Formats: sequence, C-alpha cells, structure tokens
Amino acid sequence: MASLRAPSLCIDASSRMLSALQSTTSSLGSLRRSHFLKSSKQPALKSVRGRSQSSAISAARLSTNHSSAETVNRPASKVQEMHVYEINELDRSSPAYLRLSQKEVNSLGDLVPFTNKVYSGDLQKRLGITAGLCVLIQHVPERNGDRYEAVYSFYFGEYGHLSVQGAYLTYEDTYLAVVGGSGLFAGAYGQVKLQQLVFPFKLFYTFYLQGIPDLPEELLGTPVPPSPEVEPTPAARAAEPHAILKNYTN
Repeated sequence: MASLRAPSLCIDASSRMLSALQSTTSSLGSLRRSHFLKSSKQPALKSVRGRSQSSAISAARLSTNHSSAETVNRPASKVQEMHVYEINELDRSSPAYLRLSQKEVNSLGDLVPFTNKVYSGDLQKRLGITAGLCVLIQHVPERNGDRYEAVYSFYFGEYGHLSVQGAYLTYEDTYLAVVGGSGLFAGAYGQVKLQQLVFPFKLFYTFYLQGIPDLPEELLGTPVPPSPEVEPTPAARAAEPHAILKNYTN
C-alpha cells in the first residue's frame, strides 16, 4: 500500500510545483510588460508634451518681446490742431426734435437728429456738413439748458470724415472724444473742444488730432476768433468753386 501511495504523492507535489512555477512566470511576465510600457511609452509622451509646452512658452515670450519692442520703438504721435465752425443757416430743416418722452419739458430719451454746414476756421471755405444724433440725458433748469449724449460726424469732402462722441451741453463748453474717421482721418484719435456761440446756430470746434498724416494747408487756416457775430465769407456761403473743398458734402 505504501508503494502505491508514493507515486500519487509525487504526482500531487509535482502538480503543485508546476502551478506555482506557472504563476510566478506569469507574474514576472506581467511585471516585465508593465515595466516595458512605463519605461518606453510614457517618457516619450512626456517628452513630446514637454517640447510642445516649451515651444508654446518660447513663442509667447517672443511675441511679448516683439510687442514690447514695437511699443518702445513706436514714435509718439504728434498732436495737430484744426479749427472749424458749424453754422445752422436754417435751410436744412435741422434740428428735428423728437419728443419721445411725451413730456412738455425736455426729458430723458428725447432725440435730436441734426445736420449743419461746416466752414473752415478762417471762414474762407465751405468744408462740408455735420450729421448725427443727440440723446437728451438731463434737463438742467437752473442753467436754462440741457445735457445730451452726442454721436456725430464731420464730413470734409475728398479728405474723408471724423466721428466724435461725448457730452454736448447747451450751456457751456465741453470736450468730446474723437473716435475715428475715414480717408485722411482713418485711425484718428484725440479730442475736440466744442464752444457754444449761439445755441444751436453757431458753434466753434478745436480738434486735437493724433494718429494721422500731416493735415493739408487748406484745413489749417488761421481761425477767426470765435464770437456770436462771425459769418462765413460770401464766396464760401455761396459755395463758389474756389471756396469749397473738392467733392464736399452738401
């Protein structure tokens, strides 16, 4: 009986050893595959990602340095003065008062579209027109006037136009922002001083312009000192050929 059991025990022991060996081999294989994946694939991805991030950072630094250099090297834009008169000659059905508030006194929301004639500061030339809109913001009874928010443009014939925006007060001088333009005035910025001479019939403007080429001489005449009595020359008022800008807007 003993001789019969021995082979059975040997077979069982051998089976157990074989199973353990297979398990160990399988574990080693898994460890090797895991180690291989970690050592080969992940560093490559990390390297690519690192190079990509490094390139992006370098590009951003170059862009920033380039922009900084441009800012440093860009010359300061000189300020050019230009003077014009805006005159309402009562021949354009302007202004039109749209009482949207439906109140008897001027009130918030009332609209005033308008267009008037523009003359050179020396009153020798008809330059064009103004065209725009005023929105009533506040009636100021103690000043016998109103505060408007204004958006309008000055048209200067073949030279293009200037657009302005800001406070328009009927009872005192104000400054508006120059917000752009076209033609010669493309890229213009700065401000303009508005002087009320006879509201709403005569106004005098002093532009302080930047960002544009040198203004032509015909826009730079010595201005007539502003006063309620100023008038354009008869030739300019009649729009005679020598007293107008080329292709001026009527």
